Amino acid sequence: MELRYISAVCEELRAAALGSPFRRTFQLGEHALVFDLGVSDGSFLFVDAGPARPRLYLIERTRRELERASTTSGAFAQYLRKHLANARITNIEQLPDERILHIHLDHVSDAGQTEQWSLVFQLTGRSANIFLLDGDGRVAMSLREDRTEGRRAGDSYSPPERASPLVASSVEGKIPKIDGSVSKWLDLHFSEIEAEAEFRSLAESARRSVKSEIGRRTKLVANLRADLAQHGDAETWKKYGDLLLANTTTAKRNENGFVLMDFFDEATPTIEIPHLDQKTPAESAEKYFRRYTKARNARDEIARRLTAAESELGSLEAELAEIETAIEVRDEEFLRSRASAKPLRQKQARKHDRSDDTRTYAREFVSSDGFEILVGKRAKDNDYLTFRIARSLDTWLHAADYPGSHVVIRAAGKKEIPQRTLLEAAQLAAFYSQAKDHPKAAVHYTQRKFVNKPKGAAPGLVRLASFKTLLVEPKITAKQKEPTR
Repeated sequence: MELRYISAVCEELRAAALGSPFRRTFQLGEHALVFDLGVSDGSFLFVDAGPARPRLYLIERTRRELERASTTSGAFAQYLRKHLANARITNIEQLPDERILHIHLDHVSDAGQTEQWSLVFQLTGRSANIFLLDGDGRVAMSLREDRTEGRRAGDSYSPPERASPLVASSVEGKIPKIDGSVSKWLDLHFSEIEAEAEFRSLAESARRSVKSEIGRRTKLVANLRADLAQHGDAETWKKYGDLLLANTTTAKRNENGFVLMDFFDEATPTIEIPHLDQKTPAESAEKYFRRYTKARNARDEIARRLTAAESELGSLEAELAEIETAIEVRDEEFLRSRASAKPLRQKQARKHDRSDDTRTYAREFVSSDGFEILVGKRAKDNDYLTFRIARSLDTWLHAADYPGSHVVIRAAGKKEIPQRTLLEAAQLAAFYSQAKDHPKAAVHYTQRKFVNKPKGAAPGLVRLASFKTLLVEPKITAKQKEPTR
């Protein structure tokens, strides 16, 4: 994360959280934490102190969303909860020209004594880390174990030394913002980066399984063809055996073989047949007949296996072409299904798919602008609608903080969704939720590509990488489709 962005976030954080209480820590990943700093507008401080992409900025989420996305808290998060609960933020500062941010806090202990602590967010690439310092500036604990002097437990904290000073950006005055906030831009920017990284990983996983099978089939076909060539032509071996028996008394032997008449040719030319290290034509004929029997049997068996292998190879290559097309159009659902399924050896007849009859898992509506809107019926239907039916660029909606149906506006060839259609879909999302009886309900909406399902989450539970919110009245204004017979 660039120095200028850290400076801008520091200013936003200072304006929003100075004097606020430190309330809670959510663990979203091994190195990713979210801090509830008691900000009045509902923002939270997101920090990723991993070596790959260290970053820090304010995010807009609900506590329920953070709780759903949280993993089991690590030792560092538990330590912060114990020692910083309800501590007051007294100062927020950035070390001059450093990618290091300090949040100073005062905490009143159970004995009534005021303790001073500091959270140090060290966003320095491979050495990125989060430290908790006591009132004397000594390291009490860190998110990642660091055995470097000055960053070990009990040491007086000292930042990493740089080989060369940081170079100021040439576009210092051009920090991108959304609604005047650099944090909002950073949140969207990194969400898109993570979504793209997840898509690339998904695409490579789908490719890898099929390419591996293609490699095996290609090798098998090559080996079978080599075996077939090694056995030779069965009819040639039979012909040689017959000629040797027909010329047992007239065949003449030289260094390479037997010279004899070819009675299978009307012109009866003289030909030479290798003697296979045998002394007499009869002995060589017997050996050629054995070759004939072996080659004939092998020809039939290898031909059968070769046909099957080439058929499987063709199916796999067609499957890989489908995957490449799905990657090109960014069809995440298809790729997810291929990444988790074993490659097909042969194209099989497709079994009945639930998508043949939308009414089995979703209610169907048409907006005033003619856009198709699908509303999930049950929790499992929500998952099916979101992760099997909806496309990446479709618009996804759900009532905020209340259980309810997933709602999808079909993108209809990447067309921009009109505001009226968006409002009607949001009203449906509010109506088909537990906020149905409220006069107004908040509804989150985003593109389907920003919706992910945490590992092991219950049916219907999802996580949003980025979203916006509408406040609407729960009701049905879109036209419901009539069942077709």
